[in-house]
Amino acid sequence: MALAGFAQQAPASHSFSLADAIKYAYEHQDSVKNAALDVQSAEYKIKETIGIGLPQINGSANFQDYFKVPTQVAPGEPFGQPGKLVALSFALKYSSTLSLDASQILFDGSFLVGLKASRTYKDLSVRNLDRTKVETSVNVTKAYYQVLVNDEQIKLFDANIKQLKEQLDQTTQQNKQGFVEKIDVDRLTVQYNNLVTNRGNIIRSLIINYQLLKFQMGMPIEEDLDLKDKLIDVSLGSELAAATTDTAFYHNRVEYKLLETAKKLNEFDLLEKKAKYLPSLSAIGNYSGAFYENKLSNIYNRGFTFSYVGLRLSIPIFSGGQRSNQVKQAQVSVLKAQNNLESAKNGFKLQANSARIAYENSVQSLNNQKRSRELAQEVLRVARIKYQQGVGSSIEVTQAQTEIENADNAYIQALYAALVSKVDLDKAYARLN
Repeated sequence: MALAGFAQQAPASHSFSLADAIKYAYEHQDSVKNAALDVQSAEYKIKETIGIGLPQINGSANFQDYFKVPTQVAPGEPFGQPGKLVALSFALKYSSTLSLDASQILFDGSFLVGLKASRTYKDLSVRNLDRTKVETSVNVTKAYYQVLVNDEQIKLFDANIKQLKEQLDQTTQQNKQGFVEKIDVDRLTVQYNNLVTNRGNIIRSLIINYQLLKFQMGMPIEEDLDLKDKLIDVSLGSELAAATTDTAFYHNRVEYKLLETAKKLNEFDLLEKKAKYLPSLSAIGNYSGAFYENKLSNIYNRGFTFSYVGLRLSIPIFSGGQRSNQVKQAQVSVLKAQNNLESAKNGFKLQANSARIAYENSVQSLNNQKRSRELAQEVLRVARIKYQQGVGSSIEVTQAQTEIENADNAYIQALYAALVSKVDLDKAYARLN
């Protein structure tokens, strides 16, 4: 058992679909966890505000030791010393008071408005959590797609390398038999080496992209991660019809809801400023005890107590124009919040239209690159047949091989661009909430 404690544990292994990866990120990404903590803090804020309207009880204690007892001066006639002033001491050396105060708000307009505003403040933190989840979902999805595209790119490299290796072996044998020149072998060898080198570069990039995905998910990058989803599972092209028919999508954007909530908070702030014109009423009570003694050990042997209950009415009369200007400032904030909503609505419409056009263009480009890749494969096939039959040159084969490599690269770039634009389109039309 002692030796087992020194054994190094193997890193955890996970196999996730895209939905699983997003769910994992919601539970482990620090930005999401912090946003969830803000919601929890807002709940405590509500309880704090409620506590203002509950009875408030405070205790106090006071102790005094007179090193020199204070004196007062009185005429001497009552004490048989007419015409003189007599120094009298009415205080004792030690004194102590114990007091208990209680108050309860009966009516306060600012408190009632603040109570409603605190609940809206929680709504704001909930909206912010939703926005953080949307951003996390976007980041995880793009990183997930990047890994899938890298996998597809490696498959294309493997197919080209296999195809080129067969051609290289065949050409090498033909060179040994004297049917082709050495330069033909060299050309194919250069292309083959370049493909192998580029594949190695993509493999190393894939490692970084896996780590980026794990970072976006909040997963330790040393843990193993396997992706369940494949590119064939991703649907491209079906989102455009839904995008053109949804005209009120911006109401579902979490950013728009955040602005709406912020506007409500500004409106509550205006109500709170206006409520300061209203009187406030509170119930108050006190119970106190006073103790006096010249001997410290006996100070609490005998005391004098008193208590009272009552009402405290506070009526605002004049504040030098402070309240009036505070109300006007709050009104300006409400108008600005409304302007922000209108600006955001137009901005979201523009963003959605841009995302829709970008998605349509990227899908069209992807389809074109697919056709170009198919044509490049056909050109290579014909060039090889012509070369084998002696009616074509090795340069044609080399050029055709280069064209298919370029077509593969263009296809990969178009594929990732289409996937990214799909995510941006879903975000623009609030389909990631």
